[in-house]
This record gives sequence, structure tokens and C-alpha cells, in this order.
Amino acid sequence: MTQQTPHFRLLLAGVAAAGLSAAGPASAELVISNWDGYMAPDAVTAFSSETGEAAEMVVHATNEEIMGKLIASGGAGYDVVFVSSPFAEVLHNLDLLEPIDAGKVPNLANLYPEAAALPHDPGNSFSVPYAWGTTGLCYRSDLVSPEPTSWNDLLHPAEAQAGKVTLLGTDRWLLAAGFLAKGYSVNETDQAKLDEVEADLIEAKKTMLAFDDTTFYSKLVSGEATLVHAWDGWCNYGIAENPDIKFMIPSEGSDLWVDTMVVMKASENKDGAFKFINYILDAKNHAWAAENILYKVPNKPAMESLSPDMAGAFPNMGMAPADLVALEQLRDVGEASRAYAKAVSAIKAAQ
Repeated sequence: MTQQTPHFRLLLAGVAAAGLSAAGPASAELVISNWDGYMAPDAVTAFSSETGEAAEMVVHATNEEIMGKLIASGGAGYDVVFVSSPFAEVLHNLDLLEPIDAGKVPNLANLYPEAAALPHDPGNSFSVPYAWGTTGLCYRSDLVSPEPTSWNDLLHPAEAQAGKVTLLGTDRWLLAAGFLAKGYSVNETDQAKLDEVEADLIEAKKTMLAFDDTTFYSKLVSGEATLVHAWDGWCNYGIAENPDIKFMIPSEGSDLWVDTMVVMKASENKDGAFKFINYILDAKNHAWAAENILYKVPNKPAMESLSPDMAGAFPNMGMAPADLVALEQLRDVGEASRAYAKAVSAIKAAQ
């Protein structure tokens, strides 16, 4: 997923009632940083009641925001942090993460086998997956004919869809659409291929309605847009309002995004941090995320506990883990991230 999660995420519950703070970590014994609305509003208080661990949650809007704080402080002041997997990789490479002590997180056994073999961290040695999904085309099946099959249907739309298409504007996903349309890796670092995709996306911009990371599904519901680039869970928000909205993964494939939980090496309460992760991985607790934010979670008993009606209403919720991990996981691209940012700035500045 992720920029502000989801990715950039819908706030689905009264988080104010949970005592969340955006000001930063305070004096609580255990400090958890997460995106707004990404877990049950009472999760922290329920965890404290169950375990006796004093805890509080602070919120971050984006991966970039919390990364700046963690790198500046060396991770001090935080215990458990929710970040997307490429950012977990960066923190690991900076030696800021505590290895996951599997003996203190017995509910790791609830993870699908595929979730314990993710390319960024095989064996969950420094991160624990919390949610996962993919990106594709979200569209009005009553207004788009024939139905889309390719990333090129988004980047080079039929005349009837011109001016009614949106693309995600976040660096990784915007460029991924261009890379995939060309048959390239979503983690491509070759500058010549990046230049090619930059030029193609500048051309695609001429047929777009907007770059949109937050209101695209609302545009579909209203009919202002008919075909949008979307995270699977956010497409579900549109489907909930209009069943004519559909989600599909283009024939060229797509990305696998993973949001993770990590423990900071600077944490002064690592045992409490592992208890919290174990609490979240309890099937009934983890199922909350799938039921309320409409994102898949990598927890087998949690997913199996969902009503069959959910996959009927939101087909991408029924995607098998094996099919999901067959997609290419977004990874840290290192120094190429600067080239990515430069390309995206050029695309957005182009007239």
C-alpha cells in the first residue's frame, strides 16, 4: 500500500474516543505509532486491560512522516511502529529494528505460510505483516465497455473514457502503473526504462482527470470518473456504495504491498512490544481490520472467521494468498528512490 494508509486510509471509527494523539509520543510505558483508523479504536485500551501493560497510540499520516522521526531519533520514544514493507527494509538496514522474538509472539502461527516467506523479510526476522493487498483498475462496469484488461486501458484510454480517468500520484504506484504497462518490474532501477516510463506517463496525463490518492472512489460513485487506479481496499469503499463498481488486476500483473509491524531497537519495553504484536495477531483482533477497513490480513484464522458474504460483496477480499504473493512485492529501491521522485515531479509539472 503505502503513503497515508490505507494507504492512505479511511478513518472508519471514532478514533478520538480511543485517546489517540498526533502530537508525538508522551510518557506512556509502551508507545505504538500507526495510521488513523487502521486498527480497532479500543485496541490499545483493551490490550492494556488484558495484559496490564500501560500503552498509548500516536498517529502518523504517512510513511515518510514517521520515517523522518525515527531516523532523527534513532527510534527512541517508540516501541511498535506500523510501516509499509519498503520502509521496514530501510529501518532494518539502518540497524534500527529489534529482531522479532518468535518465542514471545506465539500468534505468529496464525499467519499464512506465504506471509512468513515474503521477499523483503523471509521468516519475519524483523517485521510482522499486518495487512496486504494489491493495486489495479477500479471502474464503473455500467459505464465502461468493453471492460478493461490492461494497464494501457488506463494510460491510453478509449475516447469515451478520456477525461474520466485518475491515477494514484504517490511515487511508487504512479511509476508502477507505467512500469507494468511496459512489462517492467515495479522495482525497476534502470534509468533508461525510467525515462521511457516518465515520457509515457507525461503523455498519459493528457487524457487524465486527475492524480488522486484519496477521493478517486468517490469520483467513481458520482460518475465524474469511470476508470481509476486504485488500491484494492479503497476500491471496496466504492463497491460498498455502488455494486456496479468492479476491481480487476490487469493482465500484465500488479504489485503486492504489505504493511508491517516492527519493534524499535531503542525500545525500553521490548517484551511489551512483542505482547502487543501478539495481541494484534489474535484472530478475533486481527479480523477487525478485514471487517472494518476492507483490506485483506495475512492471518489465516482471522480471514476464515469472516462472513462468506464479505467475499461475495467484495470479490477481491477472497483473493487467495498464493495468488496475492505471486505478484511482485514493492521493495526498497535504495538510491533509485531519488530518481523516482525526480521523475514523478517532472510528470506532475508537465503541461
